[in-house]
Amino acid sequence: MIIYKEEYEVIVVGAGHAGCEAALATSRMGHKTLLLTMNKEAIAQMSCNPAVGGQAKGHLVREIDALGGEIGFNTDKAAVQLKVLNKRKGPAVWSTRAQCDRTAYRVAMRQVLESQPNLWVKQGNIIEILADKNKAKGVLTETGTAYLGKILILCVGTFLNGLIHIGLTKFEAGRMGEFPARGITENLIKLGFEAGRLKTGTPPRLDGKTIDFEKTEIQWGDENPTPFSLRTNKLSFKDLPCFLTYTNSDTHKFILKNLDRSPLYSGIIKGIGPRYCPSIEDKVVRFKEKPRHQLFLEPEGYNTNEYYLNGFATSLPEDVQLSALRTVAGLEKVEMTRPGYAIEYDFFPPIQLKNSLETKLIENLFFAGQLNGTSGYEEAAAQGIVAGINAGLKLEEEEAFVLDRSQAYIGVLIDDLITKGTSEPYRMFTSRAEYRLLLREDNADQRLTEYGHKFDLIDKEIYSRVKIKMKNIEEERGRLKRTYTKLSFFNLESDNNKRISLADALKIPGITYENLAKVDKASQSISPHVALQVELETKYEGYIKRQEEEVAKFRRLENMVIPQDFDYQGLSGFKKEALEKLNKIKPVSVGQASRISGVSPGDIAVLLVHLKRHKEGKVSRETKTFLI
Repeated sequence: MIIYKEEYEVIVVGAGHAGCEAALATSRMGHKTLLLTMNKEAIAQMSCNPAVGGQAKGHLVREIDALGGEIGFNTDKAAVQLKVLNKRKGPAVWSTRAQCDRTAYRVAMRQVLESQPNLWVKQGNIIEILADKNKAKGVLTETGTAYLGKILILCVGTFLNGLIHIGLTKFEAGRMGEFPARGITENLIKLGFEAGRLKTGTPPRLDGKTIDFEKTEIQWGDENPTPFSLRTNKLSFKDLPCFLTYTNSDTHKFILKNLDRSPLYSGIIKGIGPRYCPSIEDKVVRFKEKPRHQLFLEPEGYNTNEYYLNGFATSLPEDVQLSALRTVAGLEKVEMTRPGYAIEYDFFPPIQLKNSLETKLIENLFFAGQLNGTSGYEEAAAQGIVAGINAGLKLEEEEAFVLDRSQAYIGVLIDDLITKGTSEPYRMFTSRAEYRLLLREDNADQRLTEYGHKFDLIDKEIYSRVKIKMKNIEEERGRLKRTYTKLSFFNLESDNNKRISLADALKIPGITYENLAKVDKASQSISPHVALQVELETKYEGYIKRQEEEVAKFRRLENMVIPQDFDYQGLSGFKKEALEKLNKIKPVSVGQASRISGVSPGDIAVLLVHLKRHKEGKVSRETKTFLI
């Protein structure tokens, strides 16, 4: 073993979406960081679809951006289309999705990493985590070089003992065309960690020259989209459309006929796949009542004819994939440029983590991304920036940065992982957030920029801009409450003398800020971003107040801290399952304990009694010591 002469404060293993955010966070906080990747040409690779954002995922991207992360800014640079989803529904579920130029995204992120002060990017295949007395101290590469560091962040994606399946053929790989990571799983198990096995998949890529787009439905992006990032002053790209088509009964019949050649249904694949993003063969089997399934043809970028077929993830044999595709409208003569495939990989159940994403077993070792059982670029990037911030704070001997469920989708994500664990690839949805009306995509900057600025990840100019925006929102809301006009101006009341405040007028269904601007000159000068916030906060004022009251109740339980030295062994009154779960997860608060599967309200009542006794006993012991 050769020990590399330079020692780092932070070593990040893996340069996917989690690793990029982690390395940028620690280096921007001023800490000497090494980012190790198996292949520098695959940094920030969009392994699956060429898109960022979507339902709840757009929320994550804006939150990461407000903390000072890179995924939103990089997406704005590589975008070929932006669109807000769920606009027909309430603002809590509005979510931005961007189609990206896959190559442009990867190149832009690599440029950012390589030009970042305090950050060194090197290529190397890690085979072992070096630890001494339950404390991480570095990594060992397959070439025998050891890199030493004070903190280690593992962001290894789907590479741990990765196994690709195409029909009954299987071979080792971390991604198509890339080596798997060997040795790390076995190494971590020896250190005491519990590992599991998951599965995910990707659709075939298609040659655009062989697609008949006339038989599909064109899908354009929004005309004047809002950028993801606070740092993007203006979006500049040529809008590329997506195209919608559908499977049909012939497609389904052909797939069902060839299920015996599917590794998923022949028992070859053992890992558990994503519930909310099933393969096409899984859809056909599980949803037999559906006559068709949506398929989206998504462009891979400006300088290629390749298309990603969203909705057709599969591990069927290559010949079956092609024949099934040719039953779809517009794809009758299609050619695949790359077949779809499934990949099995190792992960580590996230209940083995603290809420800072540091592992409970090994000090200074952090896990982030798909290693923790999540799916998606956005979920990985969110974990990456949190792990990076907490690594930096630990070096500075500061308290860990923890967002709770009432503050951010990032808080929901991490709390779900460390409290409930996961046995299948975890995906973020708006339905997972109890306080989603408070956690809208449009107010992420107001919720989280304060933290980004505090950690030196958001510059003063952007922070100042957000503070001014917040002040303008507050002032405008006050002005609307003080300003009155005739209700008849809105063509809603015949009584010309009846007057109403502009705030109350805005609460009337169908009345928007544009309507106010027609009767109130001052409203015409309000910026669109401020106007949107004022309109939403005014219209949903009652619902927002109700959620804030719910948050206050939630916080009371969260503030009931469970001491680190609290021992569950030998305590009476708990159900056996509850005692096992509490002892294994070791929740940091009564609130977290209440969310553990298998812990009932009755168990929480018992816990409160024991905590009171523990506190009284501690006070009694301290008093006796003082008297002596």
